[in-house]
Amino acid sequence: MTVLTNDPRAFADEALAGFAAAHAEEVRTVHGGVVRASATPPGQVAVVIGGGTGHYPAFAGWVGPGFAHGAACGQVFASPSASQICSVARAADNGGGVILGFGNYAGDTLHFGRAAEQLRAEGMDVRTLAVTDDIASGQADNTAPRRGIAGDFSVLKILGAAAEAGLGIDAAVRAGRRANAATRSLGLAFGGCTLPGADRPLFTVPAGRMSIGLGIHGEPGIAALPLPTADRAADLLVDRILVERAVAAAGVAGSDRVALLLNGLGGTTYEELYVVYRRVAERLAAEGLTVVAPVVGEQITSLGMAGLSLTVTFLDEELEALWTAPAATPAFRRGAVAARPPRTDDLTTTHRMPPVVPGGPVSRALGARLAEALLTVRDTVVAHEARLGDLDAVAGDGDHGIGMRRGAEAAAAAAREAVALGAGAGTVLAHAGAAWSERAGGTSGALWGAALTSFGAVLGDHDGSTVGGGGAAGRDSRTGGGGGVPGRHDSTAGGGGGVAGRDSRTGGRDAADGAQLTRAVRAAVDAVLRIGGARPGDKTLVDAAVPFADRLEAALPTVGFAAAWAQAARAAGEAAEATAMIAARLGRARTHGVRGVGSPDPGAVSFALIVAALTPGTPDSPDSPESSEEKH
Repeated sequence: MTVLTNDPRAFADEALAGFAAAHAEEVRTVHGGVVRASATPPGQVAVVIGGGTGHYPAFAGWVGPGFAHGAACGQVFASPSASQICSVARAADNGGGVILGFGNYAGDTLHFGRAAEQLRAEGMDVRTLAVTDDIASGQADNTAPRRGIAGDFSVLKILGAAAEAGLGIDAAVRAGRRANAATRSLGLAFGGCTLPGADRPLFTVPAGRMSIGLGIHGEPGIAALPLPTADRAADLLVDRILVERAVAAAGVAGSDRVALLLNGLGGTTYEELYVVYRRVAERLAAEGLTVVAPVVGEQITSLGMAGLSLTVTFLDEELEALWTAPAATPAFRRGAVAARPPRTDDLTTTHRMPPVVPGGPVSRALGARLAEALLTVRDTVVAHEARLGDLDAVAGDGDHGIGMRRGAEAAAAAAREAVALGAGAGTVLAHAGAAWSERAGGTSGALWGAALTSFGAVLGDHDGSTVGGGGAAGRDSRTGGGGGVPGRHDSTAGGGGGVAGRDSRTGGRDAADGAQLTRAVRAAVDAVLRIGGARPGDKTLVDAAVPFADRLEAALPTVGFAAAWAQAARAAGEAAEATAMIAARLGRARTHGVRGVGSPDPGAVSFALIVAALTPGTPDSPDSPESSEEKH
């Protein structure tokens, strides 16, 4: 259990600050993570790795000569954001290109992929490598969907050594991918882990039982078995991994030499690990395998989870040389690495935010209303944080509630700051989207960030294209109507939820404004579909978002925007609840899809809660008499 915390929401930031202070001679902090404190030879390929907090020594503990050049560090069990990854990559780049290495989880794939696109747009040569070693999360004949667990260590060590050896970016990433193809892992758990600030573990293991095939984010295993002796646990791990021996060794000419990691997950003693390793070594020798430079200890943990995992990587001559090559990091040392001079360059300019675009008067007014709507979003998420976390813990890692809260709080704050700087509506939402993505991390952070940004892009910053841009903002609330952004009624905001529109006595723009806002909703949902890759029926946010957009478009011509929004919100709520009957096909819950049947998807539920709260006239919306006059 995670006992020593201050504010649980600050746990990741405070842990990183303490780590950097303890290892100031080896790492330097940058926005989003750490980089080497020592200078790197010009032209050397930079390896930037990353993932969520809660896995130490992964990932910051692996930064140093012979391993990684930098690590992007997300919130607890949440991937770092694309902007954090970009910041670390800019600081790590030495002119030889950058390879981004990470475990194969939906959020990491999204954020590292978006970061790669952004960095390429800036002129940087970038490759990506997703580790897929977990045999419990996919079939042997299709390893691409598999998760990255403790194999991250072995694969990324080899990748880092390839860069250190002076290989070019293509040769280095090829070595990393060969290592990944030759790596297999399996984990066992005897008890779950507890998130900072939580009062119970994400899952429990009954006395006398163990969970097999667990994830490293507190996800439960795929099966429960009687608790074995140490030797029988070792036999189980070896037997199941060696089922794939021929496939794993195929890319290294059937080699019988292997790298090995017996990894503790945070709550298993080193003595226990050594008892297990004794038997693992015996079994591998009996199978005709030679273990090269084994590593026994904690390298990729899951907070305080009681458990362990075995990782085996089949080696040819090239991979063996890279596996045994020297490395010097805060958490892993092998051989001797020559001393290097310290970095002296300025690392404060690696983080870049969207510029603040001054808006026209109407667009600024709309931006202010949107900022108020984001306060409603924030308050809604906070009110339902515990429920969303509980839903996520059924088949995932239980962090959806806290992740949504971090994102919504950051988005609301960023929007208010942009409004204070005179930003138009598009820029307000661009800043809100960037902040949500950054602070939330994970899949939901990427999707909500992209949705807000895409919504704002349709609205723009200029009065000619902004909702209500045909004239003075607002319309008399006594006239009702359907224009404007949902979530507020007053004499300067369109009746029926509006920020926009104009007084109906001057002709009004209700229909045009409603159409534009509906286009913005569709753009936001399309961004989620494009970036996340999910489709209705996958048991994700999409299962509520698509029906919402469809109903909004269908109802708008006949009932006006406010009533159409209300209908769409009801449709989203019904669709979210209907996901209870679906088995997950994407994301971390995919591995445990059947376990989630009977419980609705947390992403779909959070979406439905938000759009319901923004419906004009509901108790949670800012326009309601029951809502406070001012939010802070």
